[in-house]
Amino acid sequence: MLYNLLAPYADETLFFNIFRYITFRTGGALMTALIISFIIGPYVIKWLKKKQGRGQPIREDGPETHFKKQGTPTMGGLMILFSVTLSTLLWSDITNPYIWVVVICFLGFGLIGFVDDYYKLLGGSHKGLSGKLRLVLEAGVATIGIAIFLYNTSSPLDMGLAIPFFKDILINLGWFFVPFAIFVIVGTANSVNLTDGLDGLAIGPVMIAATCFGIISYLVGHIVFANYLQLNYVAGAGELAIFCGALIGAGLGFLWFNAPPAMVFMGDTGSLAAGGALGALAVATKHEIVLAIIGGLFVLETISVIVQVASFKLTGKRIFRMAPLHHHFEKKGWAEPTIVIRFWIIAIILALVGLATLKLR
Repeated sequence: MLYNLLAPYADETLFFNIFRYITFRTGGALMTALIISFIIGPYVIKWLKKKQGRGQPIREDGPETHFKKQGTPTMGGLMILFSVTLSTLLWSDITNPYIWVVVICFLGFGLIGFVDDYYKLLGGSHKGLSGKLRLVLEAGVATIGIAIFLYNTSSPLDMGLAIPFFKDILINLGWFFVPFAIFVIVGTANSVNLTDGLDGLAIGPVMIAATCFGIISYLVGHIVFANYLQLNYVAGAGELAIFCGALIGAGLGFLWFNAPPAMVFMGDTGSLAAGGALGALAVATKHEIVLAIIGGLFVLETISVIVQVASFKLTGKRIFRMAPLHHHFEKKGWAEPTIVIRFWIIAIILALVGLATLKLR
């Protein structure tokens, strides 16, 4: 919004020229989201405690250490939704269609997560919306985002799948790209949701992935850098770096209150929103496969659940002591902060590998 209001006067007033720079506006979005989170955080937590009473329901079959968290409010993702959306709209070019692709997925998945959290609180259990209904709603939101993307993106980028390590290669998926993109967005959202099981565990890798996609967005949206690195140039995608900056700032602000022992949980409200946004970022920047590397920790958590369920149904035996994977290590006696920090380290390593694909072509 500031860009749309002030950048046109850059030639008349030199100061307004800084609003033309994506890097400046990304930093502005990051700091704005961080400050908003710090300001509204205590009020949101106080309001959630008043409304929720006993807080997020704790699974009876979960790790024993989680019972001491009884009473901690959930839906803390509301502060992420508010700060990211406001900061993004304030600092970005609101006429850019890619911004709306990501914002719609972000808010849409956040709304689904909010309803899911509400039903959990209403029923006093960890069961919210039915799995099938939630997937249908998520696919619907993803379809809207993809439709906007396809309408504003020309061939061959619209239906193309970029392959890491190979320059300028795009595999034309045709209309199969639509279900593929839905799978990427919905799958990422639910993978982040599965990872959100310990204080600070999910938000750290989310910020790491957002940092990577902030860099990727800027590079693929800059024709000089895209050509130099032999990336597929996506005109206008650089503006997505501002959303990434806002997500990083909001994540830092939320982590202030979510650091062990957590004062609030993000709940499905935050985890589905953040995951949906990361999936949309990958689709918009044509880095869907790279997302699987950068977000490898989310992939590992999801695979652990799939393997656990498949093994139990086929053999009656469990591979892990408990799934997702972070609960397995809890059952083995690892302290919660140890698991969180080590998983963050893994996320950083995978992020560096993912970024390396930009140069190794």
